[in-house]
Amino acid sequence: MGIENLSGLIAATFTPMATDGSLNLDVVLTIVDQLLDEGVSGLYVCGGTGEGVSLSNAERQQTAEAYVNAANGRIPVFIHVGQDSLFAARELAKHAAEIGADGISAITPTYFKPGSPSTLVDSLKMITDGAPDLPFIYYHFPTKTGLDIDLLDFLEQAVVKLPSLFAVKFTDSKLHDLQAALALTDNKIKIFFGIDEMLIGGLVAGASGAIGSTYNFAAPLYLKLIQAWQNDDLVEAQRLQALSVQMVRTFVPFGGIEGQKAMMAMVGLDCGTARLPLNKLATEATEQLQNNLQEVGFFDWGRP
Repeated sequence: MGIENLSGLIAATFTPMATDGSLNLDVVLTIVDQLLDEGVSGLYVCGGTGEGVSLSNAERQQTAEAYVNAANGRIPVFIHVGQDSLFAARELAKHAAEIGADGISAITPTYFKPGSPSTLVDSLKMITDGAPDLPFIYYHFPTKTGLDIDLLDFLEQAVVKLPSLFAVKFTDSKLHDLQAALALTDNKIKIFFGIDEMLIGGLVAGASGAIGSTYNFAAPLYLKLIQAWQNDDLVEAQRLQALSVQMVRTFVPFGGIEGQKAMMAMVGLDCGTARLPLNKLATEATEQLQNNLQEVGFFDWGRP
Protein backbone atom coordinates (compact mmCIF):
# COMPACT_ATOMS: atom_id res chain seq x y z
CA MET A 1 0.00 0.00 0.00
CA GLY A 2 1.42 3.39 -0.93
CA ILE A 3 2.00 5.60 2.09
CA GLU A 4 3.89 8.49 0.54
CA ASN A 5 0.96 10.87 1.06
CA LEU A 6 -0.24 9.41 4.34
CA SER A 7 -1.96 11.99 6.53
CA GLY A 8 -4.85 12.27 8.96
CA LEU A 9 -5.25 10.15 12.08
CA ILE A 10 -3.19 7.03 12.75
CA ALA A 11 -4.62 5.14 15.71
CA ALA A 12 -2.08 3.82 18.20
CA THR A 13 -4.00 0.62 18.82
CA PHE A 14 -4.68 -1.16 22.09
CA THR A 15 -3.74 -4.79 22.62
CA PRO A 16 -6.93 -6.62 23.66
CA MET A 17 -6.51 -8.78 26.75
CA ALA A 18 -8.56 -11.18 28.82
CA THR A 19 -9.13 -10.68 32.54
CA ASP A 20 -6.05 -12.77 33.36
CA GLY A 21 -3.82 -10.58 31.18
CA SER A 22 -3.53 -13.04 28.30
CA LEU A 23 -4.05 -11.89 24.73
CA ASN A 24 -7.59 -11.76 23.36
CA LEU A 25 -6.99 -11.14 19.68
CA ASP A 26 -10.36 -12.37 18.44
CA VAL A 27 -11.74 -8.83 18.70
CA VAL A 28 -9.04 -7.22 16.54
CA LEU A 29 -11.06 -7.50 13.32
CA THR A 30 -14.01 -5.72 14.96
CA ILE A 31 -11.65 -2.98 16.19
CA VAL A 32 -10.12 -2.46 12.76
CA ASP A 33 -13.48 -2.43 11.01
CA GLN A 34 -14.84 0.24 13.36
CA LEU A 35 -11.71 2.38 13.10
CA LEU A 36 -11.97 2.25 9.31
CA ASP A 37 -15.65 3.21 9.47
CA GLU A 38 -14.79 6.20 11.68
CA GLY A 39 -12.18 7.55 9.26
CA VAL A 40 -8.82 6.54 10.72
CA SER A 41 -6.02 6.58 8.12
CA GLY A 42 -3.57 4.07 9.61
CA LEU A 43 -2.74 1.80 12.55
CA TYR A 44 0.27 1.90 14.87
CA VAL A 45 0.55 -1.44 16.67
CA CYS A 46 2.40 -2.47 19.86
CA GLY A 47 3.52 1.01 20.88
CA GLY A 48 3.02 2.40 24.37
CA THR A 49 -0.76 2.41 23.94
CA GLY A 50 -0.57 -1.23 22.91
CA GLU A 51 1.54 -2.07 25.98
CA GLY A 52 4.20 -3.39 23.64
CA VAL A 53 6.96 -3.25 26.24
CA SER A 54 4.83 -5.43 28.55
CA LEU A 55 4.45 -8.17 25.93
CA SER A 56 6.82 -10.99 25.14
CA ASN A 57 8.30 -11.03 21.65
CA ALA A 58 6.02 -13.94 20.75
CA GLU A 59 2.99 -11.97 21.93
CA ARG A 60 4.09 -8.92 20.00
CA GLN A 61 4.38 -11.04 16.86
CA GLN A 62 0.92 -12.52 17.40
CA THR A 63 -0.56 -9.05 17.92
CA ALA A 64 1.16 -7.69 14.84
CA GLU A 65 -0.13 -10.56 12.73
CA ALA A 66 -3.67 -10.10 14.04
CA TYR A 67 -3.75 -6.42 13.04
CA VAL A 68 -2.07 -6.93 9.66
CA ASN A 69 -4.48 -9.75 8.83
CA ALA A 70 -7.49 -7.74 9.99
CA ALA A 71 -6.43 -4.72 7.95
CA ASN A 72 -5.99 -6.96 4.90
CA GLY A 73 -4.50 -4.14 2.84
CA ARG A 74 -7.38 -1.75 3.53
CA ILE A 75 -5.31 0.56 5.75
CA PRO A 76 -1.55 0.93 6.41
CA VAL A 77 -0.25 -0.88 9.48
CA PHE A 78 2.95 0.18 11.24
CA ILE A 79 4.45 -2.17 13.81
CA HIS A 80 6.37 -0.71 16.72
CA VAL A 81 9.35 -2.99 17.27
CA GLY A 82 11.49 -0.98 19.67
CA GLN A 83 12.79 -2.41 22.92
CA ASP A 84 15.96 -2.46 24.98
CA SER A 85 17.42 -5.48 23.19
CA LEU A 86 18.36 -4.26 19.73
CA PHE A 87 18.86 -7.84 18.57
CA ALA A 88 15.32 -8.75 19.64
CA ALA A 89 13.98 -5.55 18.07
CA ARG A 90 15.67 -6.49 14.80
CA GLU A 91 13.92 -9.86 14.89
CA LEU A 92 10.58 -8.10 15.40
CA ALA A 93 11.36 -5.87 12.41
CA LYS A 94 12.15 -8.92 10.30
CA HIS A 95 8.89 -10.52 11.37
CA ALA A 96 6.94 -7.36 10.49
CA ALA A 97 8.32 -7.53 6.97
CA GLU A 98 7.48 -11.22 6.67
CA ILE A 99 3.82 -10.73 7.63
CA GLY A 100 3.27 -7.87 5.21
CA ALA A 101 3.28 -4.81 7.49
CA ASP A 102 3.48 -1.45 5.75
CA GLY A 103 6.19 -0.06 7.99
CA ILE A 104 7.98 -0.30 11.31
CA SER A 105 8.73 2.10 14.14
CA ALA A 106 10.98 2.12 17.17
CA ILE A 107 11.60 4.13 20.28
CA THR A 108 15.16 4.12 21.61
CA PRO A 109 16.44 1.76 24.28
CA THR A 110 15.56 3.29 27.64
CA TYR A 111 17.70 1.48 30.24
CA PHE A 112 21.07 1.75 28.52
CA LYS A 113 20.51 4.95 26.56
CA PRO A 114 22.40 5.94 23.40
CA GLY A 115 24.79 8.68 24.49
CA SER A 116 25.24 10.52 21.21
CA PRO A 117 23.44 11.12 17.91
CA SER A 118 25.75 8.69 16.14
CA THR A 119 25.10 5.95 18.69
CA LEU A 120 21.36 6.52 18.36
CA VAL A 121 21.60 6.25 14.58
CA ASP A 122 23.71 3.08 14.84
CA SER A 123 21.19 1.58 17.28
CA LEU A 124 18.27 2.29 14.99
CA LYS A 125 20.19 0.99 11.97
CA MET A 126 20.61 -2.34 13.73
CA ILE A 127 16.84 -2.49 14.03
CA THR A 128 16.01 -1.36 10.50
CA ASP A 129 18.53 -3.84 9.06
CA GLY A 130 15.93 -6.47 9.97
CA ALA A 131 13.47 -4.90 7.49
CA PRO A 132 15.51 -2.64 5.19
CA ASP A 133 12.70 -2.29 2.64
CA LEU A 134 10.03 -1.16 5.10
CA PRO A 135 9.49 2.56 5.79
CA PHE A 136 10.73 3.44 9.27
CA ILE A 137 9.19 5.86 11.77
CA TYR A 138 11.52 7.07 14.52
CA TYR A 139 9.59 7.46 17.78
CA HIS A 140 10.78 10.71 19.38
CA PHE A 141 9.47 10.81 22.97
CA PRO A 142 12.10 12.50 25.17
CA THR A 143 10.03 12.72 28.35
CA LYS A 144 9.54 8.94 28.26
CA THR A 145 13.03 7.89 27.13
CA GLY A 146 14.98 10.49 29.10
CA LEU A 147 17.22 10.79 26.06
CA ASP A 148 19.02 14.13 25.92
CA ILE A 149 19.94 14.17 22.23
CA ASP A 150 19.01 17.06 19.98
CA LEU A 151 16.55 15.93 17.31
CA LEU A 152 18.25 18.00 14.60
CA ASP A 153 21.69 16.55 15.39
CA PHE A 154 20.15 13.10 15.08
CA LEU A 155 18.33 13.86 11.82
CA GLU A 156 21.43 15.30 10.16
CA GLN A 157 23.02 11.87 10.42
CA ALA A 158 19.88 9.77 10.13
CA VAL A 159 18.86 11.10 6.70
CA VAL A 160 22.19 9.80 5.41
CA LYS A 161 22.66 6.58 7.37
CA LEU A 162 19.04 5.40 7.69
CA PRO A 163 17.81 5.13 4.09
CA SER A 164 14.44 3.72 5.18
CA LEU A 165 13.67 6.70 7.46
CA PHE A 166 10.17 7.78 6.47
CA ALA A 167 8.87 9.83 9.36
CA VAL A 168 9.20 10.90 12.97
CA LYS A 169 6.51 10.23 15.55
CA PHE A 170 6.95 13.49 17.39
CA THR A 171 5.65 13.22 20.96
CA ASP A 172 7.01 16.44 22.36
CA SER A 173 5.58 19.87 23.13
CA LYS A 174 8.57 21.69 21.60
CA LEU A 175 6.87 22.70 18.37
CA HIS A 176 9.90 24.74 17.33
CA ASP A 177 11.84 21.46 17.10
CA LEU A 178 9.12 20.08 14.84
CA GLN A 179 9.39 23.08 12.54
CA ALA A 180 13.17 22.97 12.55
CA ALA A 181 13.15 19.26 11.69
CA LEU A 182 10.93 19.87 8.66
CA ALA A 183 13.17 22.72 7.51
CA LEU A 184 16.33 20.66 7.97
CA THR A 185 15.00 17.75 5.92
CA ASP A 186 13.31 20.03 3.36
CA ASN A 187 10.00 18.33 4.23
CA LYS A 188 11.29 15.02 2.87
CA ILE A 189 10.74 13.39 6.27
CA LYS A 190 7.16 13.37 7.49
CA ILE A 191 6.23 14.38 11.02
CA PHE A 192 3.31 12.66 12.74
CA PHE A 193 2.36 14.54 15.88
CA GLY A 194 1.94 12.50 19.06
CA ILE A 195 0.15 14.69 21.61
CA ASP A 196 -3.55 14.37 20.87
CA GLU A 197 -4.67 17.23 23.12
CA MET A 198 -2.27 19.57 21.23
CA LEU A 199 -3.11 18.39 17.71
CA ILE A 200 -3.97 21.82 16.34
CA GLY A 201 -0.53 23.08 17.38
CA GLY A 202 1.19 20.20 15.62
CA LEU A 203 -0.79 20.79 12.43
CA VAL A 204 0.01 24.50 12.39
CA ALA A 205 3.70 23.68 12.91
CA GLY A 206 3.64 21.45 9.83
CA ALA A 207 2.83 17.90 10.91
CA SER A 208 1.41 15.66 8.17
CA GLY A 209 -1.00 14.05 10.58
CA ALA A 210 -0.99 12.40 13.98
CA ILE A 211 -0.42 9.12 15.77
CA GLY A 212 -2.29 8.80 19.03
CA SER A 213 -4.37 6.74 21.41
CA THR A 214 -7.55 8.80 21.63
CA TYR A 215 -8.17 8.38 17.90
CA ASN A 216 -9.38 4.87 18.77
CA PHE A 217 -12.55 6.23 20.37
CA ALA A 218 -12.76 9.91 19.42
CA ALA A 219 -11.68 10.04 15.77
CA PRO A 220 -14.85 11.91 14.70
CA LEU A 221 -13.98 14.81 17.02
CA TYR A 222 -10.46 15.15 15.63
CA LEU A 223 -11.52 14.77 12.03
CA LYS A 224 -13.87 17.72 12.53
CA LEU A 225 -10.96 19.63 14.07
CA ILE A 226 -8.73 18.91 11.07
CA GLN A 227 -11.52 19.94 8.69
CA ALA A 228 -12.05 23.20 10.56
CA TRP A 229 -8.34 23.97 10.45
CA GLN A 230 -8.17 23.20 6.72
CA ASN A 231 -11.13 25.54 6.20
CA ASP A 232 -9.29 28.32 8.06
CA ASP A 233 -11.91 28.25 10.80
CA LEU A 234 -9.52 28.62 13.70
CA VAL A 235 -12.24 29.46 16.21
CA GLU A 236 -14.03 26.16 15.53
CA ALA A 237 -10.75 24.23 15.57
CA GLN A 238 -9.91 25.77 18.95
CA ARG A 239 -13.35 24.85 20.28
CA LEU A 240 -12.93 21.25 19.23
CA GLN A 241 -9.42 21.08 20.63
CA ALA A 242 -10.75 22.37 23.95
CA LEU A 243 -13.17 19.43 23.99
CA SER A 244 -10.25 17.08 23.39
CA VAL A 245 -8.44 18.62 26.36
CA GLN A 246 -11.56 18.18 28.49
CA MET A 247 -11.84 14.53 27.47
CA VAL A 248 -8.19 13.83 28.33
CA ARG A 249 -8.48 15.62 31.67
CA THR A 250 -11.51 13.43 32.42
CA PHE A 251 -9.87 10.04 31.87
CA VAL A 252 -6.27 10.70 32.99
CA PRO A 253 -7.11 10.54 36.73
CA PHE A 254 -8.20 6.95 36.10
CA GLY A 255 -4.88 6.10 34.41
CA GLY A 256 -3.77 6.88 30.88
CA ILE A 257 -3.92 3.39 29.37
CA GLU A 258 -6.26 2.00 32.02
CA GLY A 259 -8.85 4.73 31.55
CA GLN A 260 -8.70 4.57 27.79
CA LYS A 261 -9.07 0.80 27.71
CA ALA A 262 -12.21 1.22 29.79
CA MET A 263 -13.44 3.80 27.28
CA MET A 264 -12.93 1.34 24.44
CA ALA A 265 -15.49 -0.97 26.04
CA MET A 266 -17.85 2.00 26.38
CA VAL A 267 -17.78 2.53 22.60
CA GLY A 268 -18.35 -1.16 21.87
CA LEU A 269 -14.73 -2.29 21.49
CA ASP A 270 -13.90 -4.25 24.63
CA CYS A 271 -10.11 -4.49 24.91
CA GLY A 272 -10.14 -5.81 28.44
CA THR A 273 -7.99 -4.39 31.20
CA ALA A 274 -4.35 -3.32 31.24
CA ARG A 275 -1.54 -5.70 32.13
CA LEU A 276 0.63 -5.33 35.21
CA PRO A 277 2.53 -3.24 36.16
CA LEU A 278 -0.36 -0.99 35.08
CA ASN A 279 -3.44 -1.07 37.28
CA LYS A 280 -6.78 -2.72 36.66
CA LEU A 281 -9.70 -0.39 37.14
CA ALA A 282 -12.24 -1.55 39.69
CA THR A 283 -15.84 -1.75 38.55
CA GLU A 284 -16.69 1.29 40.67
CA ALA A 285 -13.92 3.34 39.04
CA THR A 286 -15.05 2.35 35.56
CA GLU A 287 -18.61 3.38 36.37
CA GLN A 288 -17.38 6.68 37.78
CA LEU A 289 -15.32 7.33 34.63
CA GLN A 290 -18.36 6.66 32.45
CA ASN A 291 -20.46 9.00 34.58
CA ASN A 292 -17.81 11.71 34.35
CA LEU A 293 -17.63 11.34 30.57
CA GLN A 294 -21.41 11.60 30.33
CA GLU A 295 -21.35 14.74 32.44
CA VAL A 296 -18.92 16.51 30.08
CA GLY A 297 -20.92 15.32 27.05
CA PHE A 298 -18.24 13.10 25.52
CA PHE A 299 -20.70 10.57 24.10
CA ASP A 300 -22.41 13.42 22.22
CA TRP A 301 -19.44 15.36 20.79
CA GLY A 302 -16.73 12.67 20.79
CA ARG A 303 -18.56 9.99 18.88
CA PRO A 304 -20.17 9.74 15.39
